[in-house]
Amino acid sequence: MTRSSIFYWFVTPAILLALLYAAALSCILVFSLREHVPGSLVVGGWTVENFSFLLRPLLIAVFSDTALICLLTALATLLVGYPIAYALVRVRSSFLRATILIIAITPMFTGEITRTYSWLLVLGNSGFINAALLQLGLIAEPVQMMFTLPAVVLVLVHFTLPIMVIILATAISQIDPAYTKASESLGAGPLRSFWHVTLPLSAPGLIAGIITCFAWTFSAFATPQLIGGGKVNMIGNVVYQIGISSFNFPLAAVLSLAGVLFTIVLVGLMRFALRPLDHIRVG
Repeated sequence: MTRSSIFYWFVTPAILLALLYAAALSCILVFSLREHVPGSLVVGGWTVENFSFLLRPLLIAVFSDTALICLLTALATLLVGYPIAYALVRVRSSFLRATILIIAITPMFTGEITRTYSWLLVLGNSGFINAALLQLGLIAEPVQMMFTLPAVVLVLVHFTLPIMVIILATAISQIDPAYTKASESLGAGPLRSFWHVTLPLSAPGLIAGIITCFAWTFSAFATPQLIGGGKVNMIGNVVYQIGISSFNFPLAAVLSLAGVLFTIVLVGLMRFALRPLDHIRVG
């Protein structure tokens, strides 16, 4: 394959997508600089006062809660996804490997709304978990699991798990098993060998997985909307409420731009904080 063909098939589509994304952001920027006319879908003149709304305590709290939810989701997904990815790479049975892969990536093939509604049947007061606990006599009344932050994080973990498993499995597959065998031949047990060899060498996957899952969930809407029930709000829900419910498109545009910038800044900070993992040594 020549350089021209590579440019045509790979670089050109990426450039077109980047231009479309830039055009969309430009349209949002234009809306963010227009006045809101109450009761009308038509925007008014030019203004920069819309950006002052970002300093309101309510919006600051929403951005903080969104960052916290995304961070908790990324860390929880890492804890759940690493053993799955490790088994996917190291297991010898091809049948078992295929089974793990199918189970791990199945959530990617179901719609977000369908996946979220299925969790309503699990976490609701009359859902599977409460019904099972009541039947076993472990609780006297249903436990309130819906409309809580842990429930939102749990469902988001289910949403991001396939991405984390794929990234980690790719990183672990690049580790030569000879390193593990060498450490075991020197007297290290399986756990010590994993902790001092496999885990450090998979650090690039850890970094990529955490950052990707963090950014992936920052724009979540359906999950906090349905599972959070208005009590756990993320930035996407606030944009919807302001833009669709109140028809304040200029303010919704401001929040959208702020969300994009906030994501870029936080991902950059996370990348800087995780930089020591790039230089981690085996031993």
